[in-house]
Amino acid sequence: MHIGDLMAESGVGFGTSGARGLADRMTDWVCYAYTLGFLSYLEQISEWSPGSEVGIGGDLRPSTPRIMTACARAVRDKGGQPIDLGFIPSPAVAAYGFGRSIPTLMVTGSHIPDDRNGIKFNLPNGEILKHDEEGIRAQTIARPEGLFDAAGFFVADQSDALPERRPEALKLYIERYLDFFPRDCLKGLRVGVYEHSSVAREPYVAVLSRLGAKVTRLGCSEVFVPVDTEAVRPEDQALAREWAASGRFDALVSADGDGDRPLIADEHGQWLRGDVAGVLCARRLGIKALATPVSSNTVVERCGAFERVLRTRIGSPFVIEGMQRLMDAGLESVAGYEANGGFLLATDLCRTEGPQLEGRFLPNLPTRDALVVVVTILLDAVERGQPVSALAADLPPRFTHSDRIKDFPTELSRVRLAALNTGKREADKAAIEAEFGDAFGPVATLDDTDGLRITFESGEILHLRPSGNAPELRAYAEADSPERAEAMTRMALETLATWRNG
Repeated sequence: MHIGDLMAESGVGFGTSGARGLADRMTDWVCYAYTLGFLSYLEQISEWSPGSEVGIGGDLRPSTPRIMTACARAVRDKGGQPIDLGFIPSPAVAAYGFGRSIPTLMVTGSHIPDDRNGIKFNLPNGEILKHDEEGIRAQTIARPEGLFDAAGFFVADQSDALPERRPEALKLYIERYLDFFPRDCLKGLRVGVYEHSSVAREPYVAVLSRLGAKVTRLGCSEVFVPVDTEAVRPEDQALAREWAASGRFDALVSADGDGDRPLIADEHGQWLRGDVAGVLCARRLGIKALATPVSSNTVVERCGAFERVLRTRIGSPFVIEGMQRLMDAGLESVAGYEANGGFLLATDLCRTEGPQLEGRFLPNLPTRDALVVVVTILLDAVERGQPVSALAADLPPRFTHSDRIKDFPTELSRVRLAALNTGKREADKAAIEAEFGDAFGPVATLDDTDGLRITFESGEILHLRPSGNAPELRAYAEADSPERAEAMTRMALETLATWRNG
């Protein structure tokens, strides 16, 4: 069967970061087939051969162990050696593979609810990009007779497909930051770690504690919690304010389910927006050139801290391609970040600014990571002798807010946005003003790099885009105050709801 045909049949297709779908549609056969397709593609491009290792990690969703087992059986049947890396952060899995030049798989649905899951594929030297996805789709694989039942699940128990778990990937990930950041550099800082069901909770506690912070564990959950760092749930906002009101914390930190997107809140319990966190992290690390999606806050250009900012489509594959273009142009000290907070380091850091990091070395990690953002921002606050809230206040006053409408069919999103983006600019502006003009005024410019980004004559921005991972329609707003950005998002969602309901 063609992998592309199986994706269409199962509804489990590539999103912005790996294959994702409903967990009950990600049958053992589907996950087995996708893993075979991935390894067949790697063989085709001479990046893997039978007999070689493949690392497999996962998040804490109920369906993850089953899917890891299906992937491991596929690796074995392909002649490979699966390595069980355990339930650890996505960047820890990727870093382990990059360091050993072996492919890895991360079973995760990131921030989406636990009725869904996914598989994130990594090449031996980086994430798969869009042309790699096409190569995987083109693979043809055979379904082994007698291995699966009619519903696509294993006929017999396959729990021995994964070998004994290896702890070294998580250990190396923790040591990556303990080797780079100075011992006791966070001494005296009181940090609450909102653990929920994130696989980042153990490395967060280990690293922050060993760097001198006084760490308090908060909100651990045995049930999966879909924390979205780009659209923080009201209950997570309330929890942060409640914890901060106790006066016990200088900052609160967390991450999404697979630990590649950070959350950091100031002493008042206000979660920083991911694109602001990305700017603060890059500035402290002395990054010179940045790639970031078109949806990110324009404060990155306005702050004047970077020699070059390259805007891309939304999704880590596009940010990675943007970082590569910056490096090809001869720029040094290159990184990327996304509005969800994930930070990608394209080049090694060896000449960082500031006395505490002078001469220290941090190897590149060109995949989303949460831990580097959290520690860097906390270090910046300590060095400046300022609360976390003051770091963001030091940037130009530009604020973003985002939210989404769930259960919004992707095809309907595309149809409605296409009607506002026909290429006939004056007609498009008139159509947009008919929908949003009463709330936001006349349209100045349009950008269709990814979705539809509308800049109004007031300077305010509204960006509409279907999610690449779920049937959701997202709205991003940017304004000169956080209150106005939040109000813009709310008003936009009210209009978008009429699209679905009407």
